Amino acid sequence: MNRIPVYLLTGFLGSGKTTVLKRMLQALKKQGKQPALIMNELGSENVEKEQFEDESMIELLNGCICCTIQDDMRNELSKFLELNNRVDVLLIEGTGIANPAEIVEVLTHPDIIDQVTIESIIGMIDASRYLEYQSLFQSSKEIRTMLKQQVTSSTLLVVNKTDAIDQKKLKKVTTKIEEIKMKNTPIVFAEYGDVPLDMLFEKRFKTDTIHVQPGKQTEHHHHHHHYDHHSFQAIKLEGIEALDQDSFKKWLKSQGPELLRAKGYIVFQEDSQVFSFQYASNQLELQPIETNKGTCIILIGTRLNQDQIEQTFQEFVRQIV
Repeated sequence: MNRIPVYLLTGFLGSGKTTVLKRMLQALKKQGKQPALIMNELGSENVEKEQFEDESMIELLNGCICCTIQDDMRNELSKFLELNNRVDVLLIEGTGIANPAEIVEVLTHPDIIDQVTIESIIGMIDASRYLEYQSLFQSSKEIRTMLKQQVTSSTLLVVNKTDAIDQKKLKKVTTKIEEIKMKNTPIVFAEYGDVPLDMLFEKRFKTDTIHVQPGKQTEHHHHHHHYDHHSFQAIKLEGIEALDQDSFKKWLKSQGPELLRAKGYIVFQEDSQVFSFQYASNQLELQPIETNKGTCIILIGTRLNQDQIEQTFQEFVRQIV
């Protein structure tokens, strides 16, 4: 099954997300591709809907993808992908207060991950107001936290509206961003969202799938062993046999701080019950579910060492078989 490429646009209110979204749509259509949109609004109405009347679109209203309507997005996206097999590319514009990492959570859900592939998380920054938003006296803690989440999760950062400030102020903005962004995330400067299209469409988020076969050579669906230039990634382990619960917790913890999240469907040796699991901050949460889906483990992090993950998981599995 071919996965649909997904581009996520994030950024605070007024940073230029919609302008860039329209440019990407136009470029895709010129290439003869069929794009689709997911647009998220906090209110009960999408005030920008008229600009995209002719587009294939999912509207998510009255909430933010990253929190109150995360389940809605997953359900709506599953239905949409099932009914629209002609979609070539999916563009997502989150609200101005969305945390991109939480949207990645939806796109890497076990029910979704095999249908889509995240290409890039494009973070838009309003250069003219960034320092104001960072000020202890002119903004709130919530805004500063949200801006940091958007910058640290992005795989491409667009510092927009550079025409509205002088070079001295732009240098201060750039320094602030470089202090918190991911090491390999490039920064591009723009006026009116005019970013080179090749940069917008470059693949910067890597995904890989490993089929686990104890004692045998592992099978790769994608052959990317090292991610020196792609810090943000998702790795899926499938074909998982029954595990020992305590050993599984230890294995997750052994992956270190590079592992930000883990989730999936697993079975433990104690019984045949299938569990949906979530792992973050060294805490493992389990929820018994009824499903006929296969077991899998999805790891999300920055600069994960895939070879090491393969090796340690194979060793872990061999110990309990």
